[in-house]
Amino acid sequence: MSKYLIVGIILVVLVALLATNKKLVETLKNIYKIEELRKRILFTLGLLLVYRLGSFVTLPGVNHAALEAFTQSFANDNSLMGLLNVFSGGAFSQASIFALGVMPYITASIIIQLMGIMVPYFRKMQREGESGRRKMNQWTRFLTIAVLLLQAPAYLKSTVMRYNAVSMGEDTFIYTSTIILIAGTMFIMWLGEKITDKGIGNGVSLIIMIGIVARLPHAFLEEFMFQVSASGSIIMLIVELVFLAMVFMLAIAIVQAVRKIPVQYAKRIVGNKQYGGVRQYIPLKLNAANVMPIIFAQALMFIPGLIWGGQWLDIQSFWYNFTLFALVIAFTYFYTAIIVNPQMMADDMKRNGGFIPGVKPGKSTVTYIDNIMTRITLPGSIFLAIITVLPAIAMTIGISQGFAYFFGGTSLLIMVGVVLDTLKQIESYLLMRHYDGLMKTGRIQGRY
Repeated sequence: MSKYLIVGIILVVLVALLATNKKLVETLKNIYKIEELRKRILFTLGLLLVYRLGSFVTLPGVNHAALEAFTQSFANDNSLMGLLNVFSGGAFSQASIFALGVMPYITASIIIQLMGIMVPYFRKMQREGESGRRKMNQWTRFLTIAVLLLQAPAYLKSTVMRYNAVSMGEDTFIYTSTIILIAGTMFIMWLGEKITDKGIGNGVSLIIMIGIVARLPHAFLEEFMFQVSASGSIIMLIVELVFLAMVFMLAIAIVQAVRKIPVQYAKRIVGNKQYGGVRQYIPLKLNAANVMPIIFAQALMFIPGLIWGGQWLDIQSFWYNFTLFALVIAFTYFYTAIIVNPQMMADDMKRNGGFIPGVKPGKSTVTYIDNIMTRITLPGSIFLAIITVLPAIAMTIGISQGFAYFFGGTSLLIMVGVVLDTLKQIESYLLMRHYDGLMKTGRIQGRY
């Protein structure tokens, strides 16, 4: 069966779903009626299209025939190189002008976050509100350029030049391509910022998600052909899709899960008006660290492979997945401790006249919040660890490697997180204009 026939079947199914789901059709009509929302969605789609088109523009001086061997080397790569290729939507393996994607920006953002904890100057900027946020964004941009000056030449030497895919002088190629790669990443950052300001959703996150989703049709086609040729039917494929849907539902439930700590604010009389005296909540996320522990753990898995090799290079081996499982749990606690500051929460509550019922303000409040965060982080970290090793489990039971990546890991969590965030913004526009939300049952995070 040709891939065009498969695409046709998918389109027919989508049209049938639209035709039978009146609620969905009505929601799409409501979205179109809101002029601002319509413009934001079209603006976002236009910039994402620009990004995808740029991902296919190869660096000048690259030999396309020799590049084919380089591209194939990433087909089954689960290393950090493979992770970068996933985040860039294949641009990394194609030696594109957008090859480095937004990963240098993410690296710089993580470094700035860590400096906000360790360096008093950056800690002060974090407390300056909007002006401090602008300063930190500027520092992040400068640091991104510094990271690119290191990563771009390393990428060119270890990938394109390693496969002799260069048709010009090596020094000239490195200098010109480094400049182009820096400009490409900065342009992607600009696209992301524009999407965030004038589009819908978080721009950088959407760009990463589009790169991941771009691999889905090809991976699904490969799995379809594999199952049909292996068993002569698509029953196994249907079972896989049902299991994938269950994994997505579980991921959505865990990503949105929060532990609410009640906070009571004291009454204040200012003039003839009364302020405070209401009860609010501090929502502590079950998975506060998001995908960062998985990224850190996968990056560190290089070390055992370089030292011992063998099964430490086999992503389906027991010891590889056991070590990865333990690293994800450890990094979840580490990263949660960095981004969740009970001391700052307690200080903010005390400053605004708030307190947790039954808990003394000050040190007791800090201990109380820290204890709760430690307890809820355990199930969150175990969930992240299970999600991380799910692709290996899927490959073990006979699912192709390209399709198995969508059963867990960073791909799954990024897609779920970005989709929920974007739907939450669309939901807010609909409710603000007195239309029905995206769904009658259930609740998107942020809708009350």
